[in-house]
Amino acid sequence: MSVQIAPSILSADFAALGEAVATAERGGADLIHIDVMDGHFVPNITIGPLVVKALKRVATRPLDVHLMIAEPDCYIEAFAEAGAAMISVHVEVLPHLHRTVHAIKALGAKAGVVLNPSTPVCAIEEIAADVDFVLVMSVNPGFGGQSFIPRSVEKIAAVRALLNRSGNPGAEIEVDGGIDMKTAARVVEAGARILVAGNAVFGTPNPEQATRDLKALANGVLTGHGGR
Repeated sequence: MSVQIAPSILSADFAALGEAVATAERGGADLIHIDVMDGHFVPNITIGPLVVKALKRVATRPLDVHLMIAEPDCYIEAFAEAGAAMISVHVEVLPHLHRTVHAIKALGAKAGVVLNPSTPVCAIEEIAADVDFVLVMSVNPGFGGQSFIPRSVEKIAAVRALLNRSGNPGAEIEVDGGIDMKTAARVVEAGARILVAGNAVFGTPNPEQATRDLKALANGVLTGHGGR
């Protein structure tokens, strides 16, 4: 088991997304994280299935699509067809989360649920056995470059414990928000195995090296602590 690094294109130059993806991949990126925002669930608007389809043509790593939108059920099929290998949806907007998770799986993508900072871990107790991964937001969603919320470390550990209790130890924990060379070790120690990094990669002069350094640090922590 190793820690996967998922650079977030939210912090990349939107005029050169293909090159941004290629640069991150040269640095050892395991996934490419794509934040989809609708201006309703979160106060920002980003991209849709057409951009995901375009990135699928150039990316050599799986596309990890995070739907920060008010009506994800209306779009999961379009994003799956566009090439998303992973699709995560927010528990806060879905009254029929079980149905949505299994609909994502039926489309051939890995299904994840997302917890905002103020959403308690118990909100996913009834779906924990069904998910492929859980994404813990360590900032409030909507914009890149925010500061890591310290309480997220305990939340990650609580999610790990819930997944294990639910008979789903293979489900991974992804963490998104404020991940950098200072915070990565703490979330890996707590149980995160997929680290989303935006500004810490694309906000640097050398995104390729930044990706490589973050991956080396995260996996060094994992090796030193013997895994989960």
